[in-house]
Amino acid sequence: MTEVNTPPRVRGWTRFVTARPRLSLLVALVLTALAVLAGSGVADRLGAGGWEDPSAESTRATKALEREFPGSQPNLLLLLDAGDASVDDPAVAAEAERLTERLAAERGVTGIGSYWRSRAAALRSQDGHEALIAARLTGDEKTAGETLERIAPHYRGTHGPAEITVGGPVAVRHEMQTIIQEDLTRAELIALPITLVLLVMVFGSAVAALLPLGIGIVAILGTNAILRALTELTDVSVFAINLTTALGLGLAIDYALFIVRRFREELSTGAAPVTAIGTTLRTAGRTVLFSALTVAVSLAAMLVFPQYFLRSFAYAGIAVVLLAAAAALILLPAALTLLGHRVNSWDLRRVFRRGHRPEQAGEEDGAWARTATLVMRRAPVFALGTTAVLVLLGLPFLGVKFGTADDRQLPSASESHVVQQHIREGFAGSPGGGLEVLAEGPATEAQYGAYKERIARLPDALRVDGPLVKGDSAYFTVLPRGEAVGDPAQRLVGELRAVDAPFHTEVTGTAAVLVDSKHAIGERLPLAAVFIAIVTLLLVFLLTGSVLIPLQAVVLNALSLTAMFGAVVWVFQDGHLSGLLGFTSPGSIETTLPVLMFCVAFGLSMDYGVFLLSRIKEEYDHTGDHERSVRFGLQRTGGLITAAAVILAVVMVAIGTSRVTNTKMLGLGIALAVLMDAMIVRSLLVPAVMRLTGRATWWAPGPLRRFHARFGLSEADPAPAGDGERAPAADGEPMTSEDPLSGGGSPKGGELPKGEGSPKGEGSANGGEPARDKVGPRS
Repeated sequence: MTEVNTPPRVRGWTRFVTARPRLSLLVALVLTALAVLAGSGVADRLGAGGWEDPSAESTRATKALEREFPGSQPNLLLLLDAGDASVDDPAVAAEAERLTERLAAERGVTGIGSYWRSRAAALRSQDGHEALIAARLTGDEKTAGETLERIAPHYRGTHGPAEITVGGPVAVRHEMQTIIQEDLTRAELIALPITLVLLVMVFGSAVAALLPLGIGIVAILGTNAILRALTELTDVSVFAINLTTALGLGLAIDYALFIVRRFREELSTGAAPVTAIGTTLRTAGRTVLFSALTVAVSLAAMLVFPQYFLRSFAYAGIAVVLLAAAAALILLPAALTLLGHRVNSWDLRRVFRRGHRPEQAGEEDGAWARTATLVMRRAPVFALGTTAVLVLLGLPFLGVKFGTADDRQLPSASESHVVQQHIREGFAGSPGGGLEVLAEGPATEAQYGAYKERIARLPDALRVDGPLVKGDSAYFTVLPRGEAVGDPAQRLVGELRAVDAPFHTEVTGTAAVLVDSKHAIGERLPLAAVFIAIVTLLLVFLLTGSVLIPLQAVVLNALSLTAMFGAVVWVFQDGHLSGLLGFTSPGSIETTLPVLMFCVAFGLSMDYGVFLLSRIKEEYDHTGDHERSVRFGLQRTGGLITAAAVILAVVMVAIGTSRVTNTKMLGLGIALAVLMDAMIVRSLLVPAVMRLTGRATWWAPGPLRRFHARFGLSEADPAPAGDGERAPAADGEPMTSEDPLSGGGSPKGGELPKGEGSPKGEGSANGGEPARDKVGPRS
């Protein structure tokens, strides 16, 4: 490969990243150190909520009730256990009253209520041995959490004849945040050493293995600093930090694997390190940039949703993807410039290869090429069979039930989970699970009474309490039949909103938040899907110049996610394997989780798809042989994609060891999706479908061909076509590779085996133009 064949922009970029490599790495080291300082304590500033639509009726009503009737929205519950005694025992009652008065005097606490003051049956357990003290901690999530940390130790534990445990929504959020931070540290300790071992196994060289890991760490630390800055401007979910770790490591390793592997290929042809870097950036570098854009687009789709839980993942995901790509395209070439041939140093596999001479083989003799040949020979069988299996695995998702995240996200032994479980099992009427109806405007006592009678007659209303009046505002509490967020409760939300009233009414409560959240997601989901589809179609067209390949990519990527969605319902909703995996199934899936998992998994699938398609396209541009290009592309990327998928799956499984169910679902679900995509879809379904579509795969109408010729991207830039013959390789000798990612050696410079060449008249990426018109060097 010579400098003359490198496009001017790429030559400029190569000079930029290789001119002062030591200075580049020094600047990166300083910036990383600053990122460590800027991102420190970011987890303490993240929120544990964000599932509600901020513009929904339930959100507006909740804020109004917090302001006018703080006692209607308690977020702190003290569960008093009297042991063998009754909560009405004088000694127990006296201690409960003392604790209630003490709690009322605490700074940041309002809306105090208790069974002993109100004698409300809903605040006393059915067996009479437990009762509740309720209060509201004022301020936002962070302020309420700080108040809880300050006062909880003074109430938790034994007080005379009573035992107190602390629960309520604020305690659930605080405990969830603490557990996520602890689990993330453990996940990093699990993932990093295993990842390093896998990288050493893939590369052999310990030096080459350390490079992707370093890029991942830089991306994670940089994103933490960005998240810390964002917390000054908007709410960010604590769950986003898990995605930062997973994508930071996973994508940085993917990109570094691709670049380091291509750099080592170029070195093995005898190219000088700087020349090898130029070729690597022109080929693998473009693919990395293109891949990062496709992943970022999938994650950006979550910005259309109003819930800050979803938007947080877009912030974190886009930042970490772009940082990983930037580090791979700037820092990694600088490091490779300094290392040169020493990138292959410390070959830890050498001891296992003593006396073994690597096989000299062409690219069509490798295991992945043989797999592609077998699949294409039986293309209809593999296409239909693989599709049927994927659809079958996704069938459980047809029975999905959506719910809200609650205390059951936490381990069964956690304090706030225990409190809520006692309330669910031992208290009548599900305290805290009712619906609140806010009435605003002047009204008489008779009007309030008539309205109460109307809502009491609703088929899904169990009991109506109230009204509690303050000025021109009042609220009613309506207990639904069944679970707090069950189907009757969700129907009751619509029934309450349809009741005529002589004043303005708004409904809130757990079921109302769920109904509004489902509506917000359902309303914006088509927009997000169309955005992902259109931008993905455009990007893949710019890469391939084909009309059909982008459609195939979108459909096959979506199909690769069916196993993930089926497993999510079968395991986490229906509770199969809950004992083995250590979680409590709430019987539903949190509404925002499928959206999040789709965007992340779709982006990662496109990541692998771009790797494969770019190498197929590169070969097709040089040979015009469709089937040979598919074999070549799978041979050159099959091992790479599989290795990258396994490493990313390790990171996601480490995240999936979390004790918080949503994080466990996210980690294990995406790990499954990644493995299914790499090992089933890319290895079997893609070659089968491309064989069935044949040369039509590369067709595009004339206007689109011209558009792609002007604006399209590709890994290989054509050299000037002299006499129509292919450019010779750098030294004319066949290249072999011991790299296990390739599954076998390959001819250097894209030389065809004897007797093969570009078939006359074979179509190319430019809509049927002869392959000889798209001649250019490749490696």
